[in-house]
Amino acid sequence: MSARRRTTRSAPGEIAIAGYARIDRDRARRIGVPEVLLAEGKTTEHLLGMLRALHRRGHGALISRPTAEQRAALERAAGDGLPVRLLAAGRLARLAGPLGVRYRGGVVGIVTAGTSDVPAAEEARALLDELGLRTEVAYDVGVAGLHRLLRAVARLERRRPQIYLAFAGREGALPTVLAGLVRAPVVGVPTSVGYGRGGAGESALNAMLQSCAPIAVVNIDAAVPAALFAAQRFARGRVAAPRGGGRARRIRSRRP
Repeated sequence: MSARRRTTRSAPGEIAIAGYARIDRDRARRIGVPEVLLAEGKTTEHLLGMLRALHRRGHGALISRPTAEQRAALERAAGDGLPVRLLAAGRLARLAGPLGVRYRGGVVGIVTAGTSDVPAAEEARALLDELGLRTEVAYDVGVAGLHRLLRAVARLERRRPQIYLAFAGREGALPTVLAGLVRAPVVGVPTSVGYGRGGAGESALNAMLQSCAPIAVVNIDAAVPAALFAAQRFARGRVAAPRGGGRARRIRSRRP
């Protein structure tokens, strides 16, 4: 068998596309969240080729961080019949069709320190909405006006979120303070808001990593990884890794 044929053969649950992409359709079953296609760095031709191949096979997809050129191409493709639409002011896109994962009911709380953090928060919210999860938001409630945060927490806690995503730039204090007020886990998402020394999210990331409260932290502007991390809590039928070489076992979701 030639090397070319070996490299283009698809593994079970994998879709190989023209030698330049291998889409992991089995990921949703294994870990509880689907593969999200990162548009950034891909050529527009490759991105559209992937989406058309998925559509022909009856699959849907989520696409993150499309460039301006890619967004324009997606809109043209939509006009030509490809069922794709832009979300969150173009920070995310959705190809219609199944994503291969189901979730039980649950609530994700989304909180931002300032209005400048809202675009990243809306990216996470749009992804969670497409996965069928409910979100409750409180925007512009940073620690510079602590009374705002306390009011927001009182309202959000009545909805009993099972996890919070806290978006903050500048000094990045919001996730630490929030984690000291709520019963659910908090994921800190530093945003590239701020200027001068430590700007563009660097100080926010460092502050969150040094938090004295028990929080998880993702990379700067990593709204999609934060949303996927939150979604895993609600996945049904996720497959656990085998122990000691045994067979994989299915995880039963339990309410926290």
